[in-house]
Amino acid sequence: MNLLKHLPNAMTCGNLLCGCIGLVMALRGHLELASWLIGLAAILDFGDGFVARLVNVSGPFGKELDSLADVVTFGVLPATIVFQLCWFQELGFISYGAFLIAVLSALRLANFNIDTRQSESFIGLPVPANAMLIAAFPLMGRYQPQLDTIWQNDIGLGMMIAFSFMLVSDVPLFALKFKSFGWAENRIKFSFLLASLLLLLFLQYAAIPLIILLYIIVSLIFKERKSE
Repeated sequence: MNLLKHLPNAMTCGNLLCGCIGLVMALRGHLELASWLIGLAAILDFGDGFVARLVNVSGPFGKELDSLADVVTFGVLPATIVFQLCWFQELGFISYGAFLIAVLSALRLANFNIDTRQSESFIGLPVPANAMLIAAFPLMGRYQPQLDTIWQNDIGLGMMIAFSFMLVSDVPLFALKFKSFGWAENRIKFSFLLASLLLLLFLQYAAIPLIILLYIIVSLIFKERKSE
């Protein structure tokens, strides 16, 4: 049983390991592999909290470790991917602007750790969601080359950086945390997950940016309805 109590932190370390290996892959030009590692890390990041609740483990150590892992995997790694994409487009010095993503991610995580309002929901885009959005583009380039003209240009790359400012915004977003699995109290979450699944089935990797956009829109609509 004592070993099980270490499992959440072990999963968090796995998240960090994915980020470190992903950085090496991105710097060597293997952007699609780096993107897959972001996806694996996102599963571990979601799972460590779930497992922690399951084995009844909580405390400041796990929270701090989680943020340190996230700033590497979901901050520095996606920033490096965007830097490489910009560099491949021969944008020169402008490419270094991609590392704003790492800075904004660190600010988002630091604020999340001290903001008591975000226990049941989020304020600003979570860093894993932003990282998944960025990771989708190399995967589109590898598996959906017909979409190259949509994202392999200065505007597409600029949008990836600009969208990252949502990390430090005051936009309220719902969290995919389930206290129960009844339809009435979770209809927004279930509807979002179903819509996301359908988008993935029809659009594959191109669905991921749309899912993040849908997440923001649904959160804003849900907020308006609650305030009525």
